[in-house]
Amino acid sequence: MKKNQLPTPEYFLKRACELGAIEAKIISPKQVYTAEWVRRKCQYGCDGYGEHLTCPPFSPTPQETQRMLNEYTTALLIHCPSHGIDTLEIISALERETFLSGYYKAFGFSAGPCPLCDHCNVEKTCCHTEQARPSMEACGIDVYKTARTAGYPIEVVQNYSCPENYYALLLLD
Repeated sequence: MKKNQLPTPEYFLKRACELGAIEAKIISPKQVYTAEWVRRKCQYGCDGYGEHLTCPPFSPTPQETQRMLNEYTTALLIHCPSHGIDTLEIISALERETFLSGYYKAFGFSAGPCPLCDHCNVEKTCCHTEQARPSMEACGIDVYKTARTAGYPIEVVQNYSCPENYYALLLLD
């Protein structure tokens, strides 16, 4: 690679898998769907609502997320394992690597509530700003529609015997 030449997005697909992802795909940010109902599911359905700075009401709204998506031309949708490596570990490491490689706008979204602290102090700033990232759901991203549009499997988990599929998103320009 020549000096000042950015690694290709395809390079980061491979890196995502090396970091523990099952698979990763390049998608257009136009294939990332936002909806108000997604955030309401966090508010009325998740017992972690208001408990983490990466979750509602502290996370970006669906409208803010959509405006942010409109500022990008490339995204990586990352399919993560249901057990073992955490999506946050993968996306924060990948975001840092892409940023240091020259993708200065790189920004990642994880899945589910942030696991970094036993108790998040929502009255102060985050203690883990370099690693903590909001979940796709918290920002109003319809993960089901986004994953299905990209050809990935995702179903409602009805009980503990059902397979789980987790996803992370990296905006990359």
